[in-house]
Amino acid sequence: MSLERRLSDISFCDTDDDCGENDTNVNDDGFVPSPLVPLKEHLERDRDDESLRKWKEKLLGCVDDNENGQLEPEVTFLSLGIVSENYPEFTATLPIDKKHGDALFTLKEGLDYRLKMTFRVKHNIVSGLSYSNTVWKGGLQVDQSKGMLGTFAPQQEPYIHMLEEETTPSGAMARGTYMAKLKFEDDDKRCHLELTYVFEIKKRS
Repeated sequence: MSLERRLSDISFCDTDDDCGENDTNVNDDGFVPSPLVPLKEHLERDRDDESLRKWKEKLLGCVDDNENGQLEPEVTFLSLGIVSENYPEFTATLPIDKKHGDALFTLKEGLDYRLKMTFRVKHNIVSGLSYSNTVWKGGLQVDQSKGMLGTFAPQQEPYIHMLEEETTPSGAMARGTYMAKLKFEDDDKRCHLELTYVFEIKKRS
C-alpha cells in the first residue's frame, strides 16, 4: 500500500456489507452470529424480580423509546488521541478534518505512547469490541497490533478507552512518514470504524 494515500481516506462501517463482506450471515471461518434481541426485551425479562431488574438496568444501560426498533448496536467514534508521559496530549475529532494536512501527528523515536479512543454506543449492547492497527512505511508493512476493548452497553455519556501501549522505533532508518489503518469490529464481525491516517517519527532532541 502506498504512503500517498491521505488521512482523509476514512470510512465508517455499520454492517459487514459496508466493509466488503459477503451477504451471507456465515463467515469464512464458519462463525454464525447469534440473533439480535432488542435491548428493551432484555430489560423486560424477569421484570417481576426487582433486584434482578435493577441489576439489568445498570448493566445494560439506557433505552430510548424512540429507538426500540433498532436492533444492531451503533458505535460512533468521536475522537482519536495520543497519550504519553513524555509527549503533550493530542486529540483529533473524528472524522478527521483535512486541515491536519498529510501527517495527523508527529512522535519522537523511542517514545512510549497509547492511542486514546472516545466513542458512544447506542441502540443495543456491542459485544467483544476489538481492534487491529496495521502500520506501513514505504509501502511495506512494519507492524501490526491487535487487542480487545470489551463489551459495552448503550449510554448517554461516551466511553473513553486506552489501547495497548506502543513504542516508536529508534534509529535513522526508523524516522520518516508512516501510514496506519485502525479498524474496530465486534464479535459478530460488524465493522464500526476503519480509519486510515498518516503520522511521522522524528529524531529525539
